[in-house]
Amino acid sequence: MTGRPLIGISTYLEAGARWGVWELAAALLPAGYPRLVQAAGGLAAMLPPDEPSRAAAAMARLDGLVIAGGPDVEPVRYGAERDARTGPPARERDAWELALIDAALAAHVPLLGICRGMQLLNVALGGTLVQHVGGHAEVVGVFGQHAVKPVPGTLYAGVAPEETVVPTYHHQAVDRLGAGLVVSAYAVDGTVEAVELPSADWVLGVQWHPEMGEDLRVVEALVRAAG
Repeated sequence: MTGRPLIGISTYLEAGARWGVWELAAALLPAGYPRLVQAAGGLAAMLPPDEPSRAAAAMARLDGLVIAGGPDVEPVRYGAERDARTGPPARERDAWELALIDAALAAHVPLLGICRGMQLLNVALGGTLVQHVGGHAEVVGVFGQHAVKPVPGTLYAGVAPEETVVPTYHHQAVDRLGAGLVVSAYAVDGTVEAVELPSADWVLGVQWHPEMGEDLRVVEALVRAAG
């Protein structure tokens, strides 16, 4: 690697956010995401929702992509009726991030999906989601922890070969796998915790939140692939 790879990170688009004397519409991202990319050796670039037709142009200027955590994927995206416990839709973000994923796969840009990002990767490849699981977000607004077990022989197992305790906060999970994806880690209760696309150069999704922990290995692996 001759320089720091440029890693794009998708962002929220919120109708109102407050800072100083202002409360305005904002594209925003928890600081843990860019800090994680920076600590892993990359340059972080925030990608606010845009016209999906511009995703390929964005990928042409990036070395890697992170699809960040966030709201539930709208169930219509995977052909399901909305469960009462599913959150409100974020349609602009769904459309933009699905286009980013498609563009990254087409351009062979290394891709990491985090929580919602893993779920959206699965949906982009034709998979479905379980709209509610218990025990993975026990206190509202507070990250929990649990162990994940890697599947031997996978990309993820090559990055983190041992059982690892990870920061977690989610209430949805992968159900039917998207085309070409394989599971690369499970929780103790059998919940899919990581998926990857072996046919691609470097495509991984993790259900947990590495930006809330100290383990840099997953994002360091992304940055190496992007370099």
